[in-house]
Amino acid sequence: QVQLVESGGGLVQAGGSLRLSCAASGGTFSSFALGWFRQAPGKERELVAAIARSGGRTQYAEFAKGRLTISRDNAKNTVYLQMNSLKPEDTAVYYCAANYRGYGLGLIPNEYAYWGQGTQVTVSS
Repeated sequence: QVQLVESGGGLVQAGGSLRLSCAASGGTFSSFALGWFRQAPGKERELVAAIARSGGRTQYAEFAKGRLTISRDNAKNTVYLQMNSLKPEDTAVYYCAANYRGYGLGLIPNEYAYWGQGTQVTVSS
Protein backbone atom coordinates (compact mmCIF):
# COMPACT_ATOMS: atom_id res chain seq x y z
CA GLN A 1 0.00 0.00 0.00
CA VAL A 2 1.31 3.41 -0.95
CA GLN A 3 1.73 5.90 1.85
CA LEU A 4 2.70 9.56 1.53
CA VAL A 5 3.82 11.61 4.51
CA GLU A 6 4.29 15.37 4.25
CA SER A 7 6.46 17.49 6.54
CA GLY A 8 7.92 20.96 6.68
CA GLY A 9 4.84 23.10 7.10
CA GLY A 10 4.55 25.79 9.73
CA LEU A 11 4.13 29.47 10.44
CA VAL A 12 6.25 31.95 8.53
CA GLN A 13 6.19 35.69 7.94
CA ALA A 14 5.39 37.12 4.55
CA GLY A 15 8.48 37.08 2.35
CA GLY A 16 9.87 34.04 4.11
CA SER A 17 10.57 30.54 2.85
CA LEU A 18 9.61 26.97 3.63
CA ARG A 19 10.52 23.64 2.11
CA LEU A 20 7.90 20.92 2.17
CA SER A 21 8.88 17.28 1.85
CA CYS A 22 6.76 14.26 1.03
CA ALA A 23 8.20 10.81 1.66
CA ALA A 24 6.63 7.85 -0.10
CA SER A 25 6.62 4.21 0.85
CA GLY A 26 5.02 1.05 -0.41
CA GLY A 27 5.19 1.72 -4.10
CA THR A 28 7.55 2.17 -7.01
CA PHE A 29 8.43 5.83 -6.56
CA SER A 30 10.22 6.23 -9.86
CA SER A 31 7.00 5.25 -11.65
CA PHE A 32 4.94 7.95 -9.99
CA ALA A 33 3.84 11.21 -11.45
CA LEU A 34 3.70 13.54 -8.46
CA GLY A 35 1.93 16.72 -7.52
CA TRP A 36 1.51 19.27 -4.78
CA PHE A 37 -1.95 20.67 -4.19
CA ARG A 38 -3.31 23.08 -1.64
CA GLN A 39 -6.66 23.81 -0.08
CA ALA A 40 -7.60 26.93 1.82
CA PRO A 41 -10.71 27.12 4.04
CA GLY A 42 -13.85 27.38 1.96
CA LYS A 43 -12.00 26.81 -1.30
CA GLU A 44 -11.49 23.88 -3.61
CA ARG A 45 -8.29 21.92 -3.73
CA GLU A 46 -6.03 23.36 -6.41
CA LEU A 47 -2.85 22.36 -8.15
CA VAL A 48 0.35 24.04 -7.02
CA ALA A 49 2.86 22.10 -9.12
CA ALA A 50 3.32 18.75 -10.82
CA ILE A 51 6.35 16.76 -11.88
CA ALA A 52 6.72 13.85 -14.25
CA ARG A 53 8.31 10.50 -13.47
CA SER A 54 11.81 11.44 -14.53
CA GLY A 55 11.65 14.94 -13.09
CA GLY A 56 12.41 16.36 -16.49
CA ARG A 57 9.03 18.00 -16.92
CA THR A 58 7.20 20.22 -14.48
CA GLN A 59 4.17 22.46 -14.53
CA TYR A 60 3.10 25.20 -12.15
CA ALA A 61 -0.01 27.12 -11.32
CA GLU A 62 0.26 30.78 -12.28
CA PHE A 63 0.49 31.89 -8.66
CA ALA A 64 3.43 29.53 -8.11
CA LYS A 65 5.61 30.54 -11.04
CA GLY A 66 8.85 32.16 -10.00
CA ARG A 67 8.32 31.53 -6.28
CA LEU A 68 7.69 27.81 -5.79
CA THR A 69 9.78 24.93 -7.12
CA ILE A 70 8.88 21.26 -7.24
CA SER A 71 11.61 18.62 -7.35
CA ARG A 72 12.01 14.95 -6.68
CA ASP A 73 14.73 12.61 -5.49
CA ASN A 74 13.94 9.12 -6.72
CA ALA A 75 16.79 7.66 -4.65
CA LYS A 76 15.15 9.00 -1.49
CA ASN A 77 11.54 8.39 -2.55
CA THR A 78 10.83 12.02 -1.76
CA VAL A 79 9.24 14.97 -3.52
CA TYR A 80 9.89 18.53 -2.40
CA LEU A 81 8.22 21.90 -2.70
CA GLN A 82 10.53 24.84 -2.13
CA MET A 83 8.46 27.92 -1.37
CA ASN A 84 10.05 31.37 -1.45
CA SER A 85 8.64 34.88 -1.17
CA LEU A 86 5.60 33.53 0.63
CA LYS A 87 2.44 35.62 0.79
CA PRO A 88 -0.50 35.53 3.21
CA GLU A 89 -2.65 34.17 0.38
CA ASP A 90 -0.42 31.09 0.29
CA THR A 91 -1.93 30.05 3.61
CA ALA A 92 -3.50 26.61 3.14
CA VAL A 93 -3.13 22.92 3.83
CA TYR A 94 -0.65 21.51 1.33
CA TYR A 95 -1.00 17.96 0.07
CA CYS A 96 1.27 15.77 -1.97
CA ALA A 97 -0.24 13.29 -4.38
CA ALA A 98 1.02 10.40 -6.49
CA ASN A 99 -0.18 8.15 -9.22
CA TYR A 100 1.34 5.61 -11.54
CA ARG A 101 1.60 7.19 -14.92
CA GLY A 102 3.50 6.26 -18.03
CA TYR A 103 4.03 9.77 -19.28
CA GLY A 104 2.95 13.33 -18.75
CA LEU A 105 1.67 15.15 -15.70
CA GLY A 106 -1.41 15.05 -13.56
CA LEU A 107 -3.01 18.47 -13.26
CA ILE A 108 -6.26 17.80 -11.42
CA PRO A 109 -6.99 15.93 -8.17
CA ASN A 110 -8.92 13.17 -9.93
CA GLU A 111 -5.75 12.11 -11.72
CA TYR A 112 -4.14 11.04 -8.45
CA ALA A 113 -4.85 7.85 -6.53
CA TYR A 114 -2.65 8.42 -3.49
CA TRP A 115 -2.64 11.37 -1.10
CA GLY A 116 -0.79 12.47 1.98
CA GLN A 117 -2.50 13.75 5.10
CA GLY A 118 -1.56 17.34 4.44
CA THR A 119 0.64 19.88 6.18
CA GLN A 120 -0.49 23.34 7.27
CA VAL A 121 1.30 26.39 5.92
CA THR A 122 0.41 29.72 7.53
CA VAL A 123 1.89 32.96 6.26
CA SER A 124 1.46 35.99 8.49
CA SER A 125 1.41 39.52 7.17
